[in-house]
Amino acid sequence: MDPRSIRIADVTYTLPAERIAPHPLPQREASRLLVYRDGTIRDRHFHDLPDLLPPAALLVMNDTRVVNARLHFTKDTGARIEVFCLEPDGGGPVEEAYRSTGEVRWRCTLGNAKRWKHGPLGHMFRSSLGDVQLFAERLPEQGEGALVRFTWVPETLTFAEVLHRAGEVPLPPYMNREAAVADSERYQTVYARHEGSVAAPTAGLHFTPAVLEALQAKGITPAHVTLHVGAGTFRPVHAETMAGHTMHQERIQVARSVVEQLRDAVGARPLVVTGTTSLRTLESLYWHGARVLGGSDPEELDVTQWEPYSRDPEEQPGTREALSAVLRWMDDRELDEVMGSTRLLIAPGYRVRLADALITNFHQPGSTLLLLVAAFVGPDWHRIYDHALANDYRFLSYGDSSLLFRGQ
Repeated sequence: MDPRSIRIADVTYTLPAERIAPHPLPQREASRLLVYRDGTIRDRHFHDLPDLLPPAALLVMNDTRVVNARLHFTKDTGARIEVFCLEPDGGGPVEEAYRSTGEVRWRCTLGNAKRWKHGPLGHMFRSSLGDVQLFAERLPEQGEGALVRFTWVPETLTFAEVLHRAGEVPLPPYMNREAAVADSERYQTVYARHEGSVAAPTAGLHFTPAVLEALQAKGITPAHVTLHVGAGTFRPVHAETMAGHTMHQERIQVARSVVEQLRDAVGARPLVVTGTTSLRTLESLYWHGARVLGGSDPEELDVTQWEPYSRDPEEQPGTREALSAVLRWMDDRELDEVMGSTRLLIAPGYRVRLADALITNFHQPGSTLLLLVAAFVGPDWHRIYDHALANDYRFLSYGDSSLLFRGQ
């Protein structure tokens, strides 16, 4: 199947508003867990996960950290302007941009943009971490999104430190509420490390230190990758078919030791992947290796939306072979980690190579995340979602979870 011909209307369902979880449960691991395997659906809880995963599995998790990317300014007229920081102007490593001091330029989306056509905005933000005076200037737009220049006092602060003091947790728009103090902790995974996301990798929100310890006691090994989740993850598909949809770009980085773990795991131990972001990261590594094997010599990883579907399946390399090519490419450049960006679209017709099971929440109707689930389990995604709706599962970011074993 060529995913360009997929009608998004065929990958949707009705989600009642009351099924969207606006708040997390008091205990992370208390969330329900739908388990799908070999066509059978069972109802469990997330704290049961250590007993459900295959022994000696390699468990892959996205260790990105959400930043307080939503800022609010008030004009002299009283108009409230929201500035949502998306990505540094010019692209490049997100973490490096967050370490900038004194001044940055970012691509942003604006709330109440008609009230801010020109002129600087400024505000003194007070927080327990210390005060910061932040100024925003809207620049002539070139490309997608508004271009905003930020300056601040004290100038010695990094932009990450500025956002910690001035910004708010960027909860998804479908929660329809302002961020609360508790969200600063609950909208992060317990293993979050690398700052750069404007949305949480929500499949990981259910893990606790106790669950992680129980997994390791079962011989299940963790492996961390980083994909900085962009606001595009919430972008609905408006086109009638997927051919008219442009996938958002997200930055990734994976340490050499993890690439080695993945290569050695292929065919030798089960691969369990936490979240759609982790899965897209692993599959992007495969396509980077395939490109290298095909004679390309890219400066960094750069996977396009339709790359997997433009290649003859008979000419696609084996998974272990592709990951070995990534490692040789790193050797040639003396790199300790793979960095780059991906627009990879995983949809029905795609053959997943680096996951035997997927831990993931329940996704919005007609979304690219739901397309990924449909690619992973096949047509049974309808049964899975019908069961979740009929049995009072909570949906979306703060909702319940599922453990899906790959369909044939």
